[in-house]
Amino acid sequence: MRKYKRIDEYERRTIELLYNRGMSVRDIAKAIGRAYSGVYYELRKGYCTQLNTDYTSCIKYSSQKAQKKTDYNNTAKGVQIKVGNDFDYIRFVEMMIIQHKYSPQAVIGFIQKNNLSFKTQIKSYTTLYSYIDKGIFPNLTNRDLLRRKDKKEPRTPKTHRTPRGTSIELRPLSVLARSEFGHWEMDSVLGKRAKGQTLLVLTERKTRYEIILRCKDKTSKSVVKHINALERQYGALFPLVFKSITVDNGSEFSAFKSIERRKRTKLYYCHPFSSWERGSNENQNAFIRRFVPKGTKIEDITDEKLKYIQDFINSYPRLLFKFDNSKKLFLAELDKLSKNHKICANPY
Repeated sequence: MRKYKRIDEYERRTIELLYNRGMSVRDIAKAIGRAYSGVYYELRKGYCTQLNTDYTSCIKYSSQKAQKKTDYNNTAKGVQIKVGNDFDYIRFVEMMIIQHKYSPQAVIGFIQKNNLSFKTQIKSYTTLYSYIDKGIFPNLTNRDLLRRKDKKEPRTPKTHRTPRGTSIELRPLSVLARSEFGHWEMDSVLGKRAKGQTLLVLTERKTRYEIILRCKDKTSKSVVKHINALERQYGALFPLVFKSITVDNGSEFSAFKSIERRKRTKLYYCHPFSSWERGSNENQNAFIRRFVPKGTKIEDITDEKLKYIQDFINSYPRLLFKFDNSKKLFLAELDKLSKNHKICANPY
C-alpha cells in the first residue's frame, strides 16, 4: 500500500475506467494499491449524473471533475510562484510550447530526460498549467496549448443509429485495459470539404502509435483500399499487429465484411455519438489539428508534411510512458512478435 502520496491524475483515470465498468470500490482499491477510504473519497469528488441512451440516468465517476476539484482546492494553499525571475526557464518553456508545440507535460519530461539545468525546478505539470493560466509567461497563453479550456456548446441530440457490425460492448476487456498489443482505433480527419480528400488515421491503443494515410474521398471503398495496402505492407505480421480496429458509425467504415475479410482483423463499432470510446483517436486528432486546422484542404498538404506530422506524434515524449515515445514502444512490440513467431519485424 502506498503511503503519504496523493492520488494523481493517471490513477483518477484508472478509477474512472474501472468504476464505470461496474467494479466495486474495494476491488478498485486493491487494483491500484490504495486504501479503500482514499478511493471512496476520490469517488465522492467526481460523482456525476449521466443520461443513458434510453433517457434514464445513472451515477458515474468523472476523473476530469475530480481533478478540477483537486486543482481548485490546491489554489487555497498560497504557495509562492517558483519561476520568479528565472528568465532562461521562462524563455525555454515558451519556445518549446509555441515553436515546438510541446505540452507542459512534455516540456517537464524533456528537461528531466535531457538533464537540463535551470534555477527553477518544476516537476508538476499542473503547476505549469496554472502559471500559464495566471499569465506568468509573458508570451504564452492557453491558446498556444494543445488542450485549450474553451467552453463547448452543448450538442443537439440526434437520432441514434444501430451499429453496422459488432458492437463495442462485445469487445474483450483486454482491449479496454490496453494490456495487449495490436488493437487499434480508426477515424477520418476531414479537410475543407467533406467531398474532398480526407486523412484516415489509426492509433494503436497500447503504444499510441499513429498511422496517417491520405484518402482521395470519404468512402468505404477508399478505407478498404488502405487496409488492403497495410496488409500488403505488414505481410504475415498483419493479423498479429492489427488484431482489432474500433471505429465510429461513419459511412466510410460501413464495409466491415471487406475490412474483416479472411478474419485478418476484427472491427468493433462505438455507440452512436460516443467519441470518448475512441479516446486515443480523439487525443491524436488534436495533435493533427495543430498542423492541419479545420477548414484546411487536405489536397494542399504535401506527403512530406503528413510524414512529418506522423513522425512528430510518434516521437513525442509522453508522461504516460515516463517520457518515452510511441515509436520506440511500437518497434519493441514488433520485435517481440518477430521473435515469438519467427517473422520479419520490419514492414518498412
